[in-house]
Amino acid sequence: MSEPVLLIEKREHVATFTLNRPTALNALSRELRAALVAAFDGLRDDPEVGVVILTGNGRAFTAGLDLKELGDRGFGAGATEAAVADGDVIHAMARCAQPIIGAINGFAVTGGFEIALACDLLICSSAARFADTHARVGVMPGWGLSQKLSRTIGIYRAKELSLTGNYLSAAQAAEWGLVNRVVDPAELLPTCHALARDMLSCDPVLLRSYKRVIDKGYATTFGDGLQLENDASRAHARTLTAESIATRRAGVQARGREQKGV
Repeated sequence: MSEPVLLIEKREHVATFTLNRPTALNALSRELRAALVAAFDGLRDDPEVGVVILTGNGRAFTAGLDLKELGDRGFGAGATEAAVADGDVIHAMARCAQPIIGAINGFAVTGGFEIALACDLLICSSAARFADTHARVGVMPGWGLSQKLSRTIGIYRAKELSLTGNYLSAAQAAEWGLVNRVVDPAELLPTCHALARDMLSCDPVLLRSYKRVIDKGYATTFGDGLQLENDASRAHARTLTAESIATRRAGVQARGREQKGV
């Protein structure tokens, strides 16, 4: 019996999704896309999961859409367009209320680059490499790369990557602000789990609401974003009590003393 294309582990309120097609560089086959959509959508009914870690097995995070499978099915008659829409992982990730930590273990190429950009933060192994090869393959991106990348690293750097198809190293990705940090391969998942624990120590309701406000504001103008924040702040303030604020404040102070070594 073959192994599942997506490994799911749930431990201590963290769900770890591991793309598991290592011999195909974790290419996003129709089966794997469907598994990812089901896994992310399944979290809506799982109150025990507070944070998600997404990573890959082997040398790649993911090499993007499975071009061999697409070739077997035929590229004509909108096959590529259908592959982007069929099993839309990006929208499933956008619907996910929990923060998603991308643990980029290796190659994140084209559609795989887009999956990485759909995460809420990126921790990168020193072995990771990024590339946008859409122009080389002859396919227009459909999962947001043409818009997200320029907003993340600047339009000129984004054009350099997308219009050449050249690879970006882990170190350069960190220098350009694409990833939060670069760690040794052995430290990748421990670092992600440490960040997940930090997130889990926050107010769980506000954690999800805050992520939603950031994402909605990112997709609009600065002025509209400020209004979104103001509306969300007022709505949340109506749910607070003096006791809840005091309890949380005490926790913040204790954590501050611990981190300062006092």
